[in-house]
Amino acid sequence: MLTTAAALGLEVLWPTRCAICDAHGQLLCDQCRRQLPYIDANQACPRCGAPFGATVCTECNDEALSLFELNEFPFQQMASAVALTDHSRRLVTVFKDSGEQRLAAPLARIMADCTPPAWVAAGAAVTFVPATRRARLERGFDHMELVTAAYSDAAELPALHLLEVGASHDQRQLGRRQRAANMAQRFALRAGAEVPETVIVLDDVATTGATLFAAAQTLRAAGAKTLYALTFARA
Repeated sequence: MLTTAAALGLEVLWPTRCAICDAHGQLLCDQCRRQLPYIDANQACPRCGAPFGATVCTECNDEALSLFELNEFPFQQMASAVALTDHSRRLVTVFKDSGEQRLAAPLARIMADCTPPAWVAAGAAVTFVPATRRARLERGFDHMELVTAAYSDAAELPALHLLEVGASHDQRQLGRRQRAANMAQRFALRAGAEVPETVIVLDDVATTGATLFAAAQTLRAAGAKTLYALTFARA
């Protein structure tokens, strides 16, 4: 833990800047926070959270689910705080790949603010999609573990570390079918973990849903009855 004097010294040498616009003073300045592409829940799909799927959604219909060999949507509901744009992507990248761990708190606060009240009322516990061992070693931390700890405080919900990850390849350059195949059997329950009936699963970005679907499969097999998924951004 840095002392106050050490923290002030670091601030003089390397002043805090906004991760998006590089302005001095805050990790995420007020203007950039306001201008994030927040998803309107009234226009989003009530099931998968697709930003404009309120009336007709092509992201979670039978055809889309068949690509993952699913007969039904694995979550009761999914939601995301913002759409994935250059600005929101930069926040995630600076956090994950530039090591700015302090961004966990503002990202978690944004996610907590968009959490449907019914999820909180259901008394859910919170868990997260864990990083691969390689990613943890390269970054020195698991970014979603940090977000989950901050989210737990913001939403006043208990946080549990339920999942561990096996071998898989980087998802970012894969298509929908490739992601589904890559995620097969990816997750396992941590030794000694007890899965509650109601769980919110957190992740940074939802692209095709493959990662979250695989996590849901593991949690349901371990006894979860009601599953929600929440991400910071939605592609």
